[in-house]
Amino acid sequence: MVVRNPVTGHKHFARVKVPPLLSRFLESSPGRYVPIEDVIAAHLEELFPGMEVLEHHAFRLTRNEDLEVEEDDAENLLQALEKELMRRRFGPPVRLEVEESIDREVLDLLVRELKIGEAEVYPLPGPLDLTGLFRIHGLDRPELKYPKFIAGTHRDLAEVESASQPDVFAALRSRDVLLHHPYDSFSTSVQAFLQQAAEDPDVLAIKQTLYRTSGDSPIVDALIDAAEAGKQVLVLVEIKARFDEHANIKWARKLEEAGCHVVYGLVGLKTHCKLSLVVRQEGETLRRYSHVGTGNYHPKTARLYEDLGLLTADPQVGADLSDLFNRLSGYSRRETYRRLLVAPKSLRDGLVSRIDKEAQHHRAGRPAYVRIKVNSMVDEAVIDACYRASQAGVPVDIWVRGICAIRPGVAGLSENVRVRSVLGRFLEHSRVFAFGNGGEPEVWFGSADMMHRNLDRRIEALVRVTDPAHRAALSRLLETGMSDTTQSWHLAADGEWTRHATDTDGQPLRNVQEMLIDARRRRRGTATP
Repeated sequence: MVVRNPVTGHKHFARVKVPPLLSRFLESSPGRYVPIEDVIAAHLEELFPGMEVLEHHAFRLTRNEDLEVEEDDAENLLQALEKELMRRRFGPPVRLEVEESIDREVLDLLVRELKIGEAEVYPLPGPLDLTGLFRIHGLDRPELKYPKFIAGTHRDLAEVESASQPDVFAALRSRDVLLHHPYDSFSTSVQAFLQQAAEDPDVLAIKQTLYRTSGDSPIVDALIDAAEAGKQVLVLVEIKARFDEHANIKWARKLEEAGCHVVYGLVGLKTHCKLSLVVRQEGETLRRYSHVGTGNYHPKTARLYEDLGLLTADPQVGADLSDLFNRLSGYSRRETYRRLLVAPKSLRDGLVSRIDKEAQHHRAGRPAYVRIKVNSMVDEAVIDACYRASQAGVPVDIWVRGICAIRPGVAGLSENVRVRSVLGRFLEHSRVFAFGNGGEPEVWFGSADMMHRNLDRRIEALVRVTDPAHRAALSRLLETGMSDTTQSWHLAADGEWTRHATDTDGQPLRNVQEMLIDARRRRRGTATP
């Protein structure tokens, strides 16, 4: 904001921050949805009495919030991270968003005072802080929102459902359960799995990774209950999960106080894999029950994010998770597994070798294809492998939600590559990798995106799907997302995205998320509300 002293005629630049009382008043006043910056602008004369307000503009500054903590001294890791969090708000600016109408003189002053480069300045139409739109969504206007959808219990768990809750262990002794959230309830599957493990006197141990979870996490409560009941509980808390550091430090201390063995993973690597392992005494033997997923153990985002999970009593998966947890807690150096691909050692190479193998199958006349669903696709080694497969004649389908560095349809390079993106009411978040494999399809899913940070600087895990029905279901999902009859965005060779929402007759194309919702409703015999 620029003001002028009417006596001296001097111009002054002033930065106005939202008054806490005003902010709290607007947050607690339903129905009064006015941008705070507009309220402040209307009362600038009162904030600067005796000054003449010449002009005002809103701007929004983003600072570098990466944290650098020496991890060699694990004993003081929490304290060091807390100190870094206190300094985070003083990090160097990396982006300045300003209103398009801002005066050049004021913008020059901002750039100079904030010590930011012109390349980091982004003129935008207001409002600059779009998080305020959540307040509008909170209005009681059901006619402007998606029809309400409440996930039901997965049918393989409901079959053994008792009067109280599903017996997850009984179900898993019969078959693997493939979960697809939010269409399948998280609370009656993964959450019930851990809560039942905490309460079951025959369960001896629970091992769990936590990257992000909710503020009132039933997952954390279950782990605490298990530890207090005398079970061995190992929890790997990623305290460097960006923007969740404060919450995860709190969880780590709470879990430690309850008697859980809390570890923070391997030095230099974030633990991003989504794993849970339960060891149960059954007669004279020990049986291991496992969960491998693509999403966080977060009950709230499980209702908004599209994710996959596998609940299984398969001995190979149980042995793999035991070995991996031993590695993460410092008791093992194993780097090869039976049904897992694990970053940073084997995941990238495992995928690249399978993509290259598809080219060999195609040349030999055997069925071959590559289908990948991820959030981000930027890793050069994986992209180059897809280009080689395309040049060999292998159809390569990429379903990506966000950043994508692969270019489809480039002559001599990627004529056989297609790239699609699906945007809808749920955030597409699962990562799936499917291969024709010469007529014996191979399908994997897990936590890893195709980015350097995931493949080189994180512990990530993909699990191989062995149940033919589950492989077929995931293949149908990928085919539906890539189909020309499905609403999606198409990436062209020039890097431009084009929305495809209607057919040649102007009729709406299928919505993959609505199709899945309708399928679950039909399965439960319920009508659309």
